[in-house]
Amino acid sequence: MRNHIVWDWNGTLFHDMEAVLGASNAAFATIGVGPMTMQEYREQYEVPIPRFYERLLGRMPSPAEWLRLDGAFHDRYRELSPACDLTDGVRELLSGWQEAGHSQSLLSMYEHEKLVPLVDAFGLTGTFLRVDGRSGPSGGQKGEHLVRHLAALGEHVDPARTVLIGDAADDALAAIGAGAHAVLYTGGSHTREKLEPVGVPVVDTLAEAVELAGRLTS
Repeated sequence: MRNHIVWDWNGTLFHDMEAVLGASNAAFATIGVGPMTMQEYREQYEVPIPRFYERLLGRMPSPAEWLRLDGAFHDRYRELSPACDLTDGVRELLSGWQEAGHSQSLLSMYEHEKLVPLVDAFGLTGTFLRVDGRSGPSGGQKGEHLVRHLAALGEHVDPARTVLIGDAADDALAAIGAGAHAVLYTGGSHTREKLEPVGVPVVDTLAEAVELAGRLTS
């Protein structure tokens, strides 16, 4: 059985935080909340996303408000994300892990039908045993998606020898719930101060994350 990494996409392999911030500020405008700086966003963001909006509003968004927020976010994200690129060094890290005889897959909460062509456009599809995006409503947590992802990988992957590398506390909670390891990366949606209380390793570069993944599964 090989060591395995489950990669997160947005904010981890795909450095799209500028697009996420712009899209979030467009969403905030629909409920009368002013724009945030990147630091403010990273200090306050949380999953599930409705809870993030609840913090900003002081109450849970109504169903109509949630639809406006979600629609405004995705409309603006579609406009801004084409200018974003892979995180520095991603191609070398993915090929290095593969060449070392290990396996990897991709699990994102980005909509599956939009994720797959994007990963393919970067020429990365063949790097992964499996690419899964979100099915169903947006705004939820990754835990049940990870369980299904690992089940679909079947005998190819042992959760005990699997590390999820992501940028959100929810990534670690999903991994722990599925019996896998996690390493959290500070270059995405959360500050280090938001990630460290989860109790898993926190790193500042994806190179450190991969090196740790090798040690955690050896």
